[in-house]
Amino acid sequence: MTIWLNHTMKTVYWYNELAAERIYATRCSLPSLIAHRKSANRRYSCAATLFCPQVDRAVNVLQPEYLSVDLTVASNMDKVLKAFKNARVGSHHFSGSTGYGHTDAGGREALDAAFAEIVGAESAIVRSQFFSGTHAIACALYGVLRPGGELLAVAGKPYDTLEEVIGLRGTPGHGSLKEYGISYRELELAKCGGIDWDALACAVKPETQCALLQRSCGYSWRNTLTIDEIERAQNIIKAQNPNCVVFVDNCYGEFVELKEPTAVGVDLMAGSLIKNPGGTIVPCGGYVAGKEALVKAAAARLAAPGLGIEVGSTSGEVMRLLFQGLFLSPQMVGEAIKGSLLVAEVMAGEGFKVQPHPRIKRYDIIQAVEMGTPELLVAFCRAVQKRCPVGSYIKPTAGATAGYGSKVIFADGTFIDGSTSELSCDGPLREPYVVFCQGGTHWTHWALVLGDVLEALKAL
Repeated sequence: MTIWLNHTMKTVYWYNELAAERIYATRCSLPSLIAHRKSANRRYSCAATLFCPQVDRAVNVLQPEYLSVDLTVASNMDKVLKAFKNARVGSHHFSGSTGYGHTDAGGREALDAAFAEIVGAESAIVRSQFFSGTHAIACALYGVLRPGGELLAVAGKPYDTLEEVIGLRGTPGHGSLKEYGISYRELELAKCGGIDWDALACAVKPETQCALLQRSCGYSWRNTLTIDEIERAQNIIKAQNPNCVVFVDNCYGEFVELKEPTAVGVDLMAGSLIKNPGGTIVPCGGYVAGKEALVKAAAARLAAPGLGIEVGSTSGEVMRLLFQGLFLSPQMVGEAIKGSLLVAEVMAGEGFKVQPHPRIKRYDIIQAVEMGTPELLVAFCRAVQKRCPVGSYIKPTAGATAGYGSKVIFADGTFIDGSTSELSCDGPLREPYVVFCQGGTHWTHWALVLGDVLEALKAL
């Protein structure tokens, strides 16, 4: 049992890690509160009438982890508030613009400045004109790579949607990096599922122009990279070739830890605004952040050389959501992490392999569950879809999806199309038939979903 006393508010906060209960007693003495708890001497069930027994037990067990997540949320929220204050964010920044965007009232500059400060970067470009995270990543890669150079993937195979960008597959003539004379090489993961540090120590060549670190697991059964590992990798890379640009695909990792890759020396990173930094409400867009010269190079790929970052119109409604979504991001990411912890706890308890394992610190918002058969994978996704706020009547079916090498099944009844900061799951129909769960505006949504998932799996 842990007790905090807020002297300013004269409020006692009682927290029981096992019973999942917090009591707020205004102007209550500590002795009387402790006596109350001794007299209670019972285990509390959390919403037992709504959650199935497996979920109810998991919620009770996970309270220490949930508190730890809340503390991270508070720290990241503090960074956001300070950055907004320093950028002097005001309502006039939400006015938007049309045409070339020359009449923007400072919203672009304020948003870029706030974002750069939050992630510890020299510069950032945060724009609704990025179609997706893959688009933002591609702009960054095309901005820093030149013919004759090499792209080195440090953490194994990259996410499926980057394969056509690199030139590993896709339609000839569409301008992949390979067609521009840029070679590609990747380092296999170590047996432990992380970076092969011995291989990396001698992997960077003089022609290696860019080293790609994919922070999240993507569609791989591997550990997510921690900020400490990213910092270690960039130091090893720079020791071999100081001119090599260290680039991080930061999708699904924003606000999960207390620092971002650019805060520990990474040259450049990119991600999507319909994932973590959009706070579940940004309708579209992406970002690139890092060294100023490299951010400008990526911006030239988004627009055209010479246009810079001072152009591009955004409606007032979208501009407001870009700011508001960024403000909400730490909280929404925290809820997504709690949801992933709950999925791991419940599904592991049912005998399924999970990655990450239950009750361990999270480094992205994704929770993988190995279903083992296509039938179980499909049943899981369909049960999730039934509990989505949008399209709950839809029966998900695996099919070909642009950018993916295998048929994929999606459960994503989200308000923003394709949003993975909202509760969703998906998985490629290939062995070992893993479902990847992510997002959620509150952990209780996953708690409700999991009851239906267990019933669906039991029915097979």
